[in-house]
Amino acid sequence: MKIALVTETYPPEINGVAMTIEHLAHGLIARGNEVEIVRPRQFRGDKPATRESYDEWLCAGMPLPGYKGLHFGITRTGALAKHWKKNRPDFVHVATEGPLGWNAIKAAKKIGVPVVSSFHTNFHSYGKTYGYGTLMRTALAWLRYIHNITILTFAPSEDAVRTLTMENFNNVKLLGRGIDTALFTPERRSETLRQSWGAAPETPVVVYVGRIAGEKNMPVTIEAVEEMRKTLPDLKFVLVGDGPERKKLQKQHPEYIFCGMKRGEELAAHYASADMFVFASETETFGNVVTEAMASGLPVLAYDYAAPACCVVEGESGRKAKLGDKVAFLEAARKIAAERARWAEMGKAAREMTLTISWNAVVDDYCENVMNVIANPQPTGA
Repeated sequence: MKIALVTETYPPEINGVAMTIEHLAHGLIARGNEVEIVRPRQFRGDKPATRESYDEWLCAGMPLPGYKGLHFGITRTGALAKHWKKNRPDFVHVATEGPLGWNAIKAAKKIGVPVVSSFHTNFHSYGKTYGYGTLMRTALAWLRYIHNITILTFAPSEDAVRTLTMENFNNVKLLGRGIDTALFTPERRSETLRQSWGAAPETPVVVYVGRIAGEKNMPVTIEAVEEMRKTLPDLKFVLVGDGPERKKLQKQHPEYIFCGMKRGEELAAHYASADMFVFASETETFGNVVTEAMASGLPVLAYDYAAPACCVVEGESGRKAKLGDKVAFLEAARKIAAERARWAEMGKAAREMTLTISWNAVVDDYCENVMNVIANPQPTGA
């Protein structure tokens, strides 16, 4: 079969969505399929990558507000339909609800190609953070409309499947997340890197990895770290990532270590060189950073939903709090700080759990779901 994967963000090191598309592409190719990636140009002169495994088709890209260096795709329905008539896929998978995704759905329907979609980002839940709370229901209605005109919507966690189903999204199936345990491993721990943070071998180092922005609930992350420092006054807090809140936090907390965005092996070394991972975000559909941290041998402090719900065992590989319960989250922070002597043991349990997560199994489930729905399509909204 030939499959077209439509995505805004690429290559795989950019974020979790791109990483998922990359693993999906290679998994499909390994099973004898042909794959084409449809994506926007990310910079001037960006050209389709020369790859032995799959083709790329690039459309125009426009800067994505608030995401420096990322572009969203703009193309015409007719241009995609013309391209796919010449290079007809057996089905199209749309992993974006933006203009590129909308036009890809229309183009596929125009030439009679089945379309599936995947839900990766809770844009509608960002409303309170960014001051458009009154538009949240409108945003959700648009997302529901987009996904319901495809024959199947994939969601990355059981929480997301339940939530979307309750919001009347049709035919929602799980598309889980695997983890690259060869890249993310405790073996990448670097004492040299720790020394650059001012950390001795015995110094507790807590790390946050992700966008430094309002939707990641940074104030609660900071409060949790400060609670931990009451028990562990020599604790170092390392933030890996970038975003609109970074400059403000650097002014407020010059004692924190801000490393900027890291990718690949450098990112893996930053995880492994820490001792614990903290993540107070309430807006994830999955949270790949959680399993990356666990694979790196770190216990996790997080809210009990999405990836932490299915991967973190309370008291064994980390501490969790009920989603949205700040008081409980801060109590969990105090509790895990008091367990400093157990962090290595908890990190080992976290690592062992991730060794059971296979991208092969994820792709197998994906293929089965797609083949079933293509063979027995359900009515769609358009």
